[in-house]
Amino acid sequence: MKGKGNKYISKQDALKKLQRYCAYQDRCHREVRSKLLVLGIRGEDLESIIVDLIEHDFLNEERFACSFARGKFNYKHWGRIKIEMELRQRDISTYCIQKALKEINEEAYIKKINYLLVKKKTLLGELPDYELNNKLVAYLYQKGYEKKMIWNVLKNLNYK
Repeated sequence: MKGKGNKYISKQDALKKLQRYCAYQDRCHREVRSKLLVLGIRGEDLESIIVDLIEHDFLNEERFACSFARGKFNYKHWGRIKIEMELRQRDISTYCIQKALKEINEEAYIKKINYLLVKKKTLLGELPDYELNNKLVAYLYQKGYEKKMIWNVLKNLNYK
C-alpha cells in the first residue's frame, strides 16, 4: 500500500500504528478512517483494520462521544449545543450523542453558566444593563449554551 512519501506499509504495520493511535486518545471512526487513508490503506484492508480495532476495543464510538463531551464541557467550557454540533460533524450516531450529553450533570451545567457569566461580566466592566446582558448572552450562546438557560441564570445573578 502507498502512504506518505511513496512508502509501502503493510496491513499489519498499519494495524499496529492505528492501535497506538487509538490507545493514546479516544478516536471516532471518521478520524481512524482518515488516518488509514493517509497511510495509503484502502478497500478491504481498511475495513478489516477498523473491524479489528472495534473488536479489540481500541475504537468505541460511544466511549469517544462521552469523553469528548466531558472534555469539551470541563476544559473548553462548551455548552450542549456546541458539543452536539461537533459530534454530528464527526458522524457520531444520535444514540451516542444523547448518551454523551447525559454525561453532563445538570447542576454542574448551571454552575458553569453562572461561573462564565460572572467571569465575563468582570471583563466587560461598566456597561448599561441591557447592553451588558446582551453581550453576556451572546458570549454564552456562542459557546453553545441554551438561551433560555442563560437568561434564567442571568436573572438570578442580577437579583443577588
